[in-house]
Amino acid sequence: MASFLQLYASNGYYDWTGSAELTAMAAGKGAWLAWRVKEWTHNLIDDPEDIPIHSYSKFNSSILVDEDIENEICLHLQEIGPFFCTMDIVCFLKTPEMTRRLTLKKMICERTAQRWLNRMSYQWKREPKGQYKDGHERSDVVAYRQDSFLPTVSVLEPRMTKWGIDGEALPDDIPDGERVVFWSHDESTFYANDRPKPYAKGEGASLMAADYVSPDFGWLRSPDGSRSARVLFKAGKTRDGYFTNTEIIDQASNAMDILDKYFPWFQHVFRYDNATNHKKWCGNALSVSKMTVNPSPVGKPNFLCTVKGPNDTELKVPMDDGKFADGTLQSLYFPESHPTLLGHFKGMASPKINGQCKDFKCREGQTDCCLHHILYNQQDFAAQKSALEEVCKARGYTVLFFPKFHCELNSLEQSWGFAKCVYREFSSSSKEADLECNVITALEAVPLVSQWRFMDAYRKGLNGHQAAWASKMYQGHRVLPDSILEEFDKAHQKK
Repeated sequence: MASFLQLYASNGYYDWTGSAELTAMAAGKGAWLAWRVKEWTHNLIDDPEDIPIHSYSKFNSSILVDEDIENEICLHLQEIGPFFCTMDIVCFLKTPEMTRRLTLKKMICERTAQRWLNRMSYQWKREPKGQYKDGHERSDVVAYRQDSFLPTVSVLEPRMTKWGIDGEALPDDIPDGERVVFWSHDESTFYANDRPKPYAKGEGASLMAADYVSPDFGWLRSPDGSRSARVLFKAGKTRDGYFTNTEIIDQASNAMDILDKYFPWFQHVFRYDNATNHKKWCGNALSVSKMTVNPSPVGKPNFLCTVKGPNDTELKVPMDDGKFADGTLQSLYFPESHPTLLGHFKGMASPKINGQCKDFKCREGQTDCCLHHILYNQQDFAAQKSALEEVCKARGYTVLFFPKFHCELNSLEQSWGFAKCVYREFSSSSKEADLECNVITALEAVPLVSQWRFMDAYRKGLNGHQAAWASKMYQGHRVLPDSILEEFDKAHQKK
């Protein structure tokens, strides 16, 4: 009304209707509001006490305006899994706890639950059969999981600390110096604009956090907190660069320095995701794919490997020696006493055998179809370790890689999720200093008891949504009961 009268007065008290229409247009409305503004103004001129009252406080607002309630519903749906229906929301709001919180006069109907699901961005879709799901049962993945990873964990697990349901360590007879501590490693990226809707344009600045966590000590750090293995990295071509295998090894070296100084009486085992960045070999490691079929000819460059030297300079060095079945070293280069090919690479040539199969696709079950496949299955080539494993082994540490496509086995994923939930509660800021401060605060907010509970859930064989349900049911507990799977089945049979 004030805007309307100011506009009307500025026009020399002319064009009453035109001024009302311009006022309504400025408010994003049409002819109805223009007519109402004129009516309200007439009533006010006739009676100065007749002032229209705002009805904002009388509007009905959705329960989902409360983000805590929305998060509770989302967590409940996560516990159920991918196959839920709208009645699950209705039944959840009928529970005594939610009834007390909401104080609803009338329970919502199924149609309202459908609208809520739409508002929370749930939708029907065909589940994609992507690499993550299909890769779980791939033959090579199953072979590594069943024949290497799980047997290794089974051998080490008896020497780990066991925890009771009350959170106290159970008595054991593990000798001093033989107790095993698992440290799970992972990386996660936080974005400046990672906040609830509406999203800001673009993701904003990013900050990657890489850290280790164990069920015994939580984050890897010194007892007084003065030293930490955590790395905060600003990834990008114009920033800190990229988190390569070199940075992975540098972080592992720092972690081993801390453990050697503050926890030398344990046997520490690092567990990493099965990523190429983690499993990269040294530049001069035994590698069939790099080798030439024929010997290096005289007068042409010899076959050598490229490695990083001082100040990141590139150096050409011979490939590592191989080993015969009895362990005797075998040089891959001719001796200096050779009459013509002194110091040259020997090559892989063998009569009537191709260097490699077409498109590197060897027939299943065959091991002698090509030179590449023959060497690949030799003991020395098959036993080749990654650069990370070699560095850690030299200092007495063990490295385990999770099976491919099995990131759910890494309990640190749940800790990242908890931290990001806390991070999204902070005020959004485009300053990188605020981003780093908020990330550190969010990571420190992850309680140690939650980390223990996450890891114990995975250790007892729970999957993602089962772990979420168990973590909520046993809040404050360090470990979960051995009957947790049976409890989960009973709880969901009732539904």
